[in-house]
Amino acid sequence: MPSWDIFENQTQDYRNSVLPPDVKARVVVEQASTLGWERYVGTQGCVIGMKTFGASAPLKELQKKFGFDPEMLVAAAKKTIEQNLSVHETLE
Repeated sequence: MPSWDIFENQTQDYRNSVLPPDVKARVVVEQASTLGWERYVGTQGCVIGMKTFGASAPLKELQKKFGFDPEMLVAAAKKTIEQNLSVHETLE
């Protein structure tokens, strides 16, 4: 999502078409602060991002440390989907 401001100023129908309310398994990847993303992933989603400040190392090392490498992202997405399926099955 390039701009929260632009997104928030769209119609509710448009926002629902981008983030359907019935889709709860949402994953956000933000290579900066995660502040604010919780409003888009909801209580059942997952936000992967920086929660600390001041780490210094080569980019690839930092990406791995903070969970941005492909394997970790896929694992987080799968876990989020599985958790949401479990919740859905429990409700049925």
